[in-house]
Amino acid sequence: MALLITNATIVTGDDANTIWHGGAIAIEGRRIAGLGPAAEMAARFPDAEVLDARGRAVFPGFANIHTHLVMTMARGVFEDLSPPHQPPFDGGLSPIPLPPMTAHEQKVMCQLGALEAIRSGTTAVLEDAAGIEGYAQAMLDTGLRMLLAERAWDRAGASIGDPSEFRRDPTLGARGVQRIRDLHAKWHGAGEGRITVGVSAWAPDVCSAELLRELRALQQELDTVCTIHLNQIWGEVAAIKAHHNMLPSEFLDSIGFIHDRMIGAHCRCMAPFEEKVLGKHKAHVAFNSAIAARRGLSPRVCEMEEAGCNIAMGTDNMAEDMVEVMRTGLFMERVRRQDGRNPTPEEALRWATRNGYKAMGIAGGGWLAEGNLADLIMIRVDRAHLAPFLRPVAAFVHQGQASDVSDVMVDGEWVMRDGVVLTMDEAAIVAEAEEIASRAWARLFAENPGIEIPEGFRPLPAHVADGATRVAMQPVSNSG
Repeated sequence: MALLITNATIVTGDDANTIWHGGAIAIEGRRIAGLGPAAEMAARFPDAEVLDARGRAVFPGFANIHTHLVMTMARGVFEDLSPPHQPPFDGGLSPIPLPPMTAHEQKVMCQLGALEAIRSGTTAVLEDAAGIEGYAQAMLDTGLRMLLAERAWDRAGASIGDPSEFRRDPTLGARGVQRIRDLHAKWHGAGEGRITVGVSAWAPDVCSAELLRELRALQQELDTVCTIHLNQIWGEVAAIKAHHNMLPSEFLDSIGFIHDRMIGAHCRCMAPFEEKVLGKHKAHVAFNSAIAARRGLSPRVCEMEEAGCNIAMGTDNMAEDMVEVMRTGLFMERVRRQDGRNPTPEEALRWATRNGYKAMGIAGGGWLAEGNLADLIMIRVDRAHLAPFLRPVAAFVHQGQASDVSDVMVDGEWVMRDGVVLTMDEAAIVAEAEEIASRAWARLFAENPGIEIPEGFRPLPAHVADGATRVAMQPVSNSG
């Protein structure tokens, strides 16, 4: 039986920015069966189950094309510990490491991130991490559409943004390649195609040219998407200059790594000619606006778009709120360009929805049209901060909040309904994540007394987990 969502404002996000006021959208199976005026849709689908959506607007779901879910562990910590933008550079994104966690602890922190993603209207996520196998089943169970990009690198003894000598460890790289192959063999296509597996090269300054060529060949062999942190911080630029006497995008282009199925994450420390290199290859760019603002860096996204890049959006670290990301991106570009009218709210919405689905290689997703995937959200518009709801896209982009999202549908199935997440026990996950964070940070500080505890950090438990638990700890690489 079809589902007919009626008496709603339907924001399609199509090429013409069509909006149906008092409209309806019909869902059959995994697809949108029709949309248009409510009376017309009622006549077309007379036997449909009817959902009266008065006081609601239907939007395409958000696509988050760059995140690291486990980094929810560092909320309120890493946002204020950004690396310097001027030399000397010595590597890393924070002077404090992320605490090692057990596989179970990582899974719970990733579930926490997925909960926030759902609550902010996200329907598709690109997760970039190492060791995704440990929580892949939990991610499938969230009901979200996910591209799981398992990460590889082969630089030993250093992190991103370190211009010191590059020491290559081929065994380290080989392990990463094998993890990608194994994850792809087991999970690609799971959930009737909701789960896909991609290739992640961590960053140009922690991957040798040999490994990058191997990962490019693997991406072609698996016929999937690849992603890489690119021009992320000025230390990375300094490192690539030191190692290759080139800029990061120039280096990747020289070895054939840039192409139209590559997502470059960040691209915020980039020379203008590098933007043209990406555009020449029709590469995708993850505009991670909220973390960029927190880092005090701003990519030139409109110039990259003009050069031919597909601009999409991501949350990156410590947060999964795509409403915040969309609005922050609009604001950052207007401030950077000193233009109070451009980009438009419609452009920002396209970056956060349709362009993200395109970057992830998901056909027929990211906007509402007959035959497209039924990935959509409903927001409550009967709120003081949204009324009067005169221009739906502008109102939501400028004034909307994640808490306005009441319903989330992925693949024709409700993931959240009337504000209740249906695929996870939210209260239990939040409570366990709090306990895990207290234990993990206590362990880190107890075992590393030289690390200064950030000002304002809440009291930590006096006792840490026993030795048996610590045996299973898995280090987590700082990202983004």
